[in-house]
Amino acid sequence: MLVVDVQERLLPAIRDHERLVWNCRRLIDAAVALGLPVAATEQYPKGLGPTVAPLAERLDDVPAKLRFSAGGCPAIFQELPGRGIQKLLVCGIEAHVCVQQTVLDLLADGWRVYVAVDAIGSRFAVDYEVSLRRMDAAGATLTSTEAAMFEWCETANAAEFKQISRLAREVFPT
Repeated sequence: MLVVDVQERLLPAIRDHERLVWNCRRLIDAAVALGLPVAATEQYPKGLGPTVAPLAERLDDVPAKLRFSAGGCPAIFQELPGRGIQKLLVCGIEAHVCVQQTVLDLLADGWRVYVAVDAIGSRFAVDYEVSLRRMDAAGATLTSTEAAMFEWCETANAAEFKQISRLAREVFPT
């Protein structure tokens, strides 16, 4: 799983940003429960600030980047193929800039890429919608937070199923 640039100074401008952070947090919690690797990036943290606290407290080292694509942080991907990992779920901001460029680069590098559409966002609806169409057309699989969590879990027989089920039943705080 890859969390792209969910940072303090940019986040308030993103449409429905509270729900985006909530879904990113649930995805991180599910990945950790299932023993899946979680990586994250920060775009120019000097200007955009650090990753927001609810996510940062769940993440290890978060590398900074200047390239919009997380491909600018190749170290976060290097060990994954050796662990048999060929798929990546991407969430974060902004959908039409850093998320999209990351997804397109990952696809070009041969990864199977999934995008949690309820855990990405942009400032403007048109940018979000166009980025979804573009990533889909390029070969990314569009999914949702809940669908991804249950796909990772695979079976109700899994020891982690109760944790995943609890995360899925959480109600967005209003």
